[in-house]
Amino acid sequence: MRRRCTWNIFQSIEYAGEQDQNKLHNFFTFLMDHFTPASSERNLISHLFRENDICCDTEWERYFCCKSVEVPDSYTGPRLTFPMTFCDVSKLVEAFKRRQLHARYVLQLLEETWKLLRNLPNINQVSICHTKEITICGDLHGQLEDLLLIFYKNGLPSTEKPYVFNGDFVDRGKSSLEILLILFGFQLVYPNNVHLNRGNHEDHIINLRYGFTKEVLGKYRVHGKKILKLLQKIFSWLPLATIVDHKVLIVHGGISDATDLDVIARLDRHKYVSTLRPPKQSLHTSSSNTRIPNSDILVESRRRAHSLTNQNPAPAGRHDFPRRSLQNSSICGKISWSVEKELNKKQRQIDFHPYGDMKKSDSDSDTGGSVRDYDEWKQIVDMLWSDPMPQNGCIPNEVRGGGCYWGPDVTKDVLRRHNLKLLIRSHECKQEGYEFCHDRQVLTIFSASNYYEFGSNRGAYIRMGPNLNPHLVQYQASRTCRELTLRQSISWTERSALQALQQQLFIHKSDLISAFQAFDPNNTGWISTRDWASATERTLKLGLPWRVLRPQIVSSTQHGMMEYKQWIRELSFTDSHLKISGTSILEIMYKNHSNLETIFRIIDTDHSGVISMEEFGKTWRLLSSHLNMQVSDKAVADLADSIDFNKDGVIDINEFMEAFRLVSAQEETCGSDFTMQTLSVTENV
Repeated sequence: MRRRCTWNIFQSIEYAGEQDQNKLHNFFTFLMDHFTPASSERNLISHLFRENDICCDTEWERYFCCKSVEVPDSYTGPRLTFPMTFCDVSKLVEAFKRRQLHARYVLQLLEETWKLLRNLPNINQVSICHTKEITICGDLHGQLEDLLLIFYKNGLPSTEKPYVFNGDFVDRGKSSLEILLILFGFQLVYPNNVHLNRGNHEDHIINLRYGFTKEVLGKYRVHGKKILKLLQKIFSWLPLATIVDHKVLIVHGGISDATDLDVIARLDRHKYVSTLRPPKQSLHTSSSNTRIPNSDILVESRRRAHSLTNQNPAPAGRHDFPRRSLQNSSICGKISWSVEKELNKKQRQIDFHPYGDMKKSDSDSDTGGSVRDYDEWKQIVDMLWSDPMPQNGCIPNEVRGGGCYWGPDVTKDVLRRHNLKLLIRSHECKQEGYEFCHDRQVLTIFSASNYYEFGSNRGAYIRMGPNLNPHLVQYQASRTCRELTLRQSISWTERSALQALQQQLFIHKSDLISAFQAFDPNNTGWISTRDWASATERTLKLGLPWRVLRPQIVSSTQHGMMEYKQWIRELSFTDSHLKISGTSILEIMYKNHSNLETIFRIIDTDHSGVISMEEFGKTWRLLSSHLNMQVSDKAVADLADSIDFNKDGVIDINEFMEAFRLVSAQEETCGSDFTMQTLSVTENV
């Protein structure tokens, strides 16, 4: 039970973060689609959507050119030759244990990879001969130790040892770029035996939030921006699926009731550089002369999503996933109420009518598409973002905010229509590294062990022979975790999960107080533990068993009652003196930390890691529009001046991150008793 509760905490917080990212990007998309090209908010983020500004192959080849990048004699890393050989990649694997590859070789390797990928089909067809086995790996998420352990246990890729890597190579871990370069290298050496599928994290918008952008810019300060631009293009050319012997479909996320492999095989995958941004609907469809405004499509999408949700409620309890309503739509493009209010305000200010006759900018016309484009995009998003559920049907994925949930009836129908026997997918961390569902017709494989915390989960990979029966191999990359007993492992991960949960409680202090006071009309400061659990879930929307977790979160109760004001005070030692309508700037910062860091990196267009005081103000104004809140210019200016520790007039990303860092101060424990970690705040501001 403790292990299950711990797992629910980690997974609920992870998926809440994905929802936040989708909401933030939908906000950006709404600005791009409906604000005038001259508006300041749109100008701040417009560079994110210039996805095809270099579209001609010859121009891309010039962009990849690295002849001017010199390798100094002092460089001690591997010196690659092209075409690459097995020896080159082996040197690369060994080198990444200690050092990084020179930027010149990174650029050359990416150029060769791009040339290879653009000649591959959307769906790779792989055959297993009688003497071979194919190895299938799931998410790696930048954890190089897991990849090296797989190679140690299973052998390096070769003509006799083919591999399929099923997406999500990057983000979260610290070695995402090394994993990419190793996999690209092996694919160049063995193009018919190493296959890479695209995952939902092979997306430059997602990378802004989950660490890959930060990693590349930190490792390659001079050429990092160029490397990121090339990877943005390469990600769009990754194949979407692999089929083994015409019977086993391997895809990162999954399927939906609309999945059609014939359509997927024909579409131009490279058009969809970010799968978070749907193609802009053109005013005329290719099949008729009927005018279809974006507003009509949006309304129809909302109606269908609402209808599906009413017919099939969200799958409560599915793998103990959180059940919560999504305020911002997943795939259908619902826009939050705060964003719509902001749009209306802007329209009144500038007399702008988004759905009437208007002059389009060049960027608008370039991004125009057809209804067919929208359907193709939907197919891709379903493949990269979806999750299975135990109930029949297909409904929007309200937990992640993207893709869908699909049931066993959908699995059976899609496999039958395409004459398949098994669907292998990844996308979800599993405690044992794998999981069967849908009458064993769907197999989830996840290859990043210790994903949430040391000991939280095993990794696994699949070996499959000509009989197409999957043989599962489990492992745990950390020797420390392998030496822990089950009880020690659970206590370790439980401690970390409860700390993460306490952070979530801390950053929602004001909201929690308001929710508790609704159950305390006489302002006694006491509420029942039942009301505490109800109000906490209503505020955090994590779908957790709060009454089970209460003894580890609440220090004391009396006769089923708790003093909630004292409990709120125990969440932190400090309080901020800067107030905005009764809410501290610090609390707003903590609550929207990832969103604000993402906007920070977007506004830092030259990827220098530094933004000016003026740009910091723009960051806050954009966040304020997203959250529909008012922040005074003086409060923001005071905050910016406090963050600028070295007083050089600019804010770098390290100052920004350090100023609002939560620090845990673990209390002493006695025997085997577990004492909650208490959070304090570094009083840098």
